[in-house]
Amino acid sequence: MKGKHLALVAALVVLGLQWPVFRTAGIPLSPAWAALSSGLSIFAAAYVLSWGGELAQVDIPQSLAIAFLALVAVLPEYAVDLYFAWRAGKDPAYVHFATANMTGSNRLLIGVGWSAVVFASFLKRGRGGGPRGEIRLGAHDRNEILALFLATLYAFVIPLKGTLSWIDFLVFLTIFAFYIRRAAGSAHEEPEIDGPMETFARWPDRRRRVVTVLFFAFSGVCILLSAKPFAESLLEAGRTLGIEQFLLVQWLAPIASEAPEFILAILFALKARADAGLRTLISSKVNQWTLLVGMVPIVYNLSAGHGGAMPLDARQSEEILLTASQSFFALAVVSNLRFSAVEALLLLALFVSQLFISTTEARTIFAFLYIALGAGWFAVVPGSRKGLVRLFRPGSGRHS
Repeated sequence: MKGKHLALVAALVVLGLQWPVFRTAGIPLSPAWAALSSGLSIFAAAYVLSWGGELAQVDIPQSLAIAFLALVAVLPEYAVDLYFAWRAGKDPAYVHFATANMTGSNRLLIGVGWSAVVFASFLKRGRGGGPRGEIRLGAHDRNEILALFLATLYAFVIPLKGTLSWIDFLVFLTIFAFYIRRAAGSAHEEPEIDGPMETFARWPDRRRRVVTVLFFAFSGVCILLSAKPFAESLLEAGRTLGIEQFLLVQWLAPIASEAPEFILAILFALKARADAGLRTLISSKVNQWTLLVGMVPIVYNLSAGHGGAMPLDARQSEEILLTASQSFFALAVVSNLRFSAVEALLLLALFVSQLFISTTEARTIFAFLYIALGAGWFAVVPGSRKGLVRLFRPGSGRHS
């Protein structure tokens, strides 16, 4: 292993362990520093987790490996959000934060993550892989797009009924199972692994798998020890600094837990593999928009000790509607299996605009703007319309 790669692995292990050390030693930290320290531990753990996912690609089909990599990459996000869901079962005030974290992470993935991959690719290769500097996906990527389309259509039901329940969990779980089943049926292809994991990937199977398990175990311990203090320190820091807690949970928490995932996708783009980077983030969106959303009411029920639905107030329903609307427009854009720099800029501009206008009226306007743009895109762009139809053809999401 190259010296710089070994140094990077060692640095992330130390960064991941610093919060458990502070906690074990009983060193007092202010809420802001506790949030920073535990957040950095989650960041490091997420990065090491993504390495474990990379190594796992050696042994399983590529599409399933991408799905698996996306799943393990969002585990830190699951840990934080499901902690809020658990607390919501005991204290209704936390329901607010469970949906804030969930909607923020989903919108961040599309508004910033997808766009960043295109821009990184554009910078690396000039005009990219097409005449407009676009990323081109393959026919097998329709698997992710179809699953995301189905989950998005159902997500529009949630604001209408104003609750999250075990029925939603069953629907989202079915969509996720359908997605994984199709991914598992794809052909196995030799993955392209470079960077710190390149050396490990060449090791004999047993040694490589031991390292993979150690990466997962290390990350799991760091995430489990850091999720609760990170969430609570974030809320306390908001109270101390006079910052709206909902916004901190919605945007700052996902940034900490999803940053390694973004970095991984951008590194793919900088290595002339922008399609793999975008595919990873689309798959992550599928994971978060099915399993994460579906698990929130189940964890809430387990904590509350009953099977009743988790109620959503007007603000939470608006946030879910806005998130579903953004997903609908993003699907219209990529349904033709192409994603250009212009389209990425439009998604980013719409996302950033919401950060400065956060009233009820603004959320509603942005939601219907996304829906109108998505419907118009399907109506005006022939490739997107044809791409939507092809999603539902038998075998459309399988490798040829």
